[in-house]
Amino acid sequence: MRTCYVFQSYANPNLRGFTDSSTGEKLPADSGPWTFVQRVNSDEQWTFNAGRAIVSAGILENGFLLWEESNQAVPFHPVIESDRVEGTAVFNQQGKQIGTIKRLLIEKVSGRVLYVDVTFGGFLGIGIHHRTVPWDKLSYDKALEGYRTEITEEQVRDAPSFYEGEGDDLVWPNRKREKELRDYWHDDPRGPF
Repeated sequence: MRTCYVFQSYANPNLRGFTDSSTGEKLPADSGPWTFVQRVNSDEQWTFNAGRAIVSAGILENGFLLWEESNQAVPFHPVIESDRVEGTAVFNQQGKQIGTIKRLLIEKVSGRVLYVDVTFGGFLGIGIHHRTVPWDKLSYDKALEGYRTEITEEQVRDAPSFYEGEGDDLVWPNRKREKELRDYWHDDPRGPF
């Protein structure tokens, strides 16, 4: 990792922002304002609870990584099986369930989860709709035992689906549908499909 700059959120003193920008302009404004804490050169000892490799990956992909310090003991689970994610509820910021994760969409070469197929609506399997949401728009909420998102129910309903059908007989998308999906979520291409 190159030089890393560490900032602290004024709004949440436990929240740290790691970035490769000395001014912190890449950090999300809604979590700030940000105060500079420390510069860490590549040859210096790493003293943060957030792993150096995780911070490097976040900075490489997004330009920053946010990490919240906690005094609570958290069980260490570095991986989760896909079948434990499938069927998990998705909640909006108010804690209302807006959908359920049907499947993960994984980029073949890197193995990264890029999108999730979220289902909503319907009764007893009838009238269920599929919509595709970027994986990085979800974060696990232990209290809810589901994924929380800033995405609204309306955004999910209006989102294009990655597939051309509804139900389990879905057809893999064409390039036009992929572009519509990326444009809707303002999502930069992150790998081939």
